[in-house]
Amino acid sequence: MNFEEGFPDRFTRNTDVYFSVDVETDGPIPGRFSMLSFALVYAGAFDGKTFFKPKKYERSFYCEIKPIFEEFEPEAMQVNGLDRAKLLQSGLTPNDAMNQASKWIEETTGKGEPVFVAYPLSFDWSWMYWYFVQFSNTGSPFGYSRCFDIKTAMALSLGKTVRSVGRKRIPNVLKSQSPHTHHALDDAVSQAEIFANIFKLESGK
Repeated sequence: MNFEEGFPDRFTRNTDVYFSVDVETDGPIPGRFSMLSFALVYAGAFDGKTFFKPKKYERSFYCEIKPIFEEFEPEAMQVNGLDRAKLLQSGLTPNDAMNQASKWIEETTGKGEPVFVAYPLSFDWSWMYWYFVQFSNTGSPFGYSRCFDIKTAMALSLGKTVRSVGRKRIPNVLKSQSPHTHHALDDAVSQAEIFANIFKLESGK
């Protein structure tokens, strides 16, 4: 496998186009609690032979959303640092947020296949999939299964258990240079860097 920096001239139908995704919420599960913000960052592309790493993670989409349920957990709000009352006034409606995100993904992907990337995948995927199905006019741009779990890939690449590759145990060779701040855009960039480092590690084997 080859590893190159830069943006491919064009994406074909055989190209995976990766989007690092991070969400901030006011509780543990969708359908009962609300997603308050999310970010998507173009994280690279792979055509089966070459992984193309962005030189900078500048292609991104970020928005903050109106809460849709009254229930929330104070502990979650302490983590994400968002102002729930303010979002009720100024946040995008879920319909606007998910439709705008779908359009941005489509424009960025072109003829390629968009793939959802997260660390760990299960939490962010469950929220985004639920919101896309509920509120986007076109459903999920990632289908029901086009996704990549960074945590699992890391465990396989390093020959470690899933339990042993938590955020506090990421080896230096894979660490991101960007901080994990619990702001969705910051964290999506950090994930994208870890994701690229895994591909780089694999290309050198």
